Amino acid sequence: MDLNADLGEGFGPWTLTDDEALLDVVTSANVACGFHAGDPVIMRRIAARAVERGVAIGAQVSYRDLAGFGRRHMEIAPEVLRDEILYQFGALQAMAEVAGGTVAYVKPHGALYNRIVHDEAQALAVAEAVAAIRPGLAVLALPGSVFARAAADAGLRPVA
Repeated sequence: MDLNADLGEGFGPWTLTDDEALLDVVTSANVACGFHAGDPVIMRRIAARAVERGVAIGAQVSYRDLAGFGRRHMEIAPEVLRDEILYQFGALQAMAEVAGGTVAYVKPHGALYNRIVHDEAQALAVAEAVAAIRPGLAVLALPGSVFARAAADAGLRPVA
């Protein structure tokens, strides 16, 4: 069984959860990649602590929506979304590598997660971005969703 939680959802001096305590109990951590929450310092700290504890690191990607915590519906061109997913993943991957780890999966956050359940263009953009980075990577997806199918078609491993 995988015990999973969202981590790193603070920004600067503001914290939302007790990331240190959660890292003691989870087996995988969805790390905010800076667009809905998180910042470079938080991302690097969590990546290092996750590697120390053997916790899998996941990129929690989202719409560029700090003010709305990634929970607002946004109209964004698929090619822009694709590049923003690449950017967020790359930022977390750099922090994970410095810590001696790697990003093991991708988990879309908030409004993006809900949108790619039914929006084919947005789902394809996310799947294409992840597949371009690392073919075969795991992605957390709602079973039966457009994203789960797009991810499988792109050679990714959808995980319910």
